[in-house]
Amino acid sequence: MRAKFNPRAGPDGGDGGRGGHIYLQGNKDLWTLLHLRWRKHIMAEDGSKGGKNRANGKRGADYTLEVPLGTVARDEVTGLVEAEILEHGQRVLWMPGGRGGLGNTHFKSATHQAPDYAQPGERGVEGWKVLELKILADVGLVGFPNAGKSTLLATISAAKPEIADYPFTTLTPNLGMVPYRDERSFCMADIPGIIEGAAQGKGLGHRFLRHIERNAVLLFLIPADSHDPRGELDILYRELAQYNPELMDKRRLVAVSKCDLLGGEIPLDFRDQFTEEEAPLFFSSVTGEGLDALKDRIWEALDVPSEEA
Repeated sequence: MRAKFNPRAGPDGGDGGRGGHIYLQGNKDLWTLLHLRWRKHIMAEDGSKGGKNRANGKRGADYTLEVPLGTVARDEVTGLVEAEILEHGQRVLWMPGGRGGLGNTHFKSATHQAPDYAQPGERGVEGWKVLELKILADVGLVGFPNAGKSTLLATISAAKPEIADYPFTTLTPNLGMVPYRDERSFCMADIPGIIEGAAQGKGLGHRFLRHIERNAVLLFLIPADSHDPRGELDILYRELAQYNPELMDKRRLVAVSKCDLLGGEIPLDFRDQFTEEEAPLFFSSVTGEGLDALKDRIWEALDVPSEEA
């Protein structure tokens, strides 16, 4: 400090302000990450320098990135998960701003009364990050392409997924709220069809398998016109186990779709291909047969306490 009558009044440099933080915050009104698609660079504000008369610098403005529930933040280089957003309003400090440096007033002492140096501020954190959305749903539909997943979701909910008689009609997961008795409901996700080798990335591969991780109950659909029901179910089990063994610990249900194609009778050799534990439910989204029983079975599975599941 240099005053008119005291040209060497001692150190009076203020501290620098820290850089702005980048936060992730959950927003239940967002369903996709499309609002971030064209934003490759996101930066918080720099902190201001400290001033004379021990004036501290202004902190840089923080930046809050709103994301849908089920968003996972990873480091692109290491692949490590840095944050998971599961609740509305949940706020996570994702990338901290650099700490502001200390002014020279912090370094004066009885033997060193006029330090002419200060502590420099720290650099902020920077890097390439990946945001990944995993669908949060009560029930996930798992099956081969054209197993009847989209038709089922469209029949029992207000969702309007694309439906056609060719494989891979569904290219992105669809969500639907399914009404149940006494004004209750549950959320169902129509997940793009699995093919053999999906765990290694074939077909839509990991693009859809990750969505299955967030579902409380997995409903495996086998079409009634399948030539090898047991073989299809085993492939589905195997692909999920190879992708993530923990998926096989989830509550599982098996159902046979398109049973209207069986002409009202279910062949014994068809039933015999499933174990007593799997005990599949037969239904038709076209005629409505078996849909109420299917919803009852799903609700029972959802109502099981986690420690009993």
